[in-house]
Amino acid sequence: MSAAIETDKELTEEAFDILRRHLPPHKVARLLALWRVGSGDYVKEREALLSGTTVDSLYEEAASAPN
Repeated sequence: MSAAIETDKELTEEAFDILRRHLPPHKVARLLALWRVGSGDYVKEREALLSGTTVDSLYEEAASAPN
């Protein structure tokens, strides 16, 4: 019996899915800025990272965040 090894792309997509489910968009963006400097295509990734996010929802999230 052998274990299936996912590709780097599949692993990255799975990690992004986990991050998107468990962190607010601004934290995912900060982590990506630290983690993947110089790689990837933020223009493509931001669609998934910020889908459904509005200026109003970002404001409400920031306003309700603990100081």
